[in-house]
Amino acid sequence: MINAEFFSLPTGELIGYRIKGHSDMAESGQDILCAFVSSAAILTANTISEVIKAKADIYDDDGEVYVMIKRSDAVLCKDILEGLKLHLINTEEMYPNNLTVNYTEV
Repeated sequence: MINAEFFSLPTGELIGYRIKGHSDMAESGQDILCAFVSSAAILTANTISEVIKAKADIYDDDGEVYVMIKRSDAVLCKDILEGLKLHLINTEEMYPNNLTVNYTEV
């Protein structure tokens, strides 16, 4: 199961995410859902760090992508994080046995 966890402030504003796991739909390297989710997660991380130039802790290794934006730059990343969340929620509806989206207040 792929677990996508979004981190939010008490106000509801998203400030990061962690995506990890495997959908188990196919072997590693052959799984289209894993590739789909990984691509979206990495695109978002790259946009935050290289296009928006927001201050963030970003980790991408061994099947896990982690992004935590500095609170001072959260407003800059609001739309891209909301877009990723919507994208993954829609995907979760199509693959409820392979992807779960959760939220954690930080």
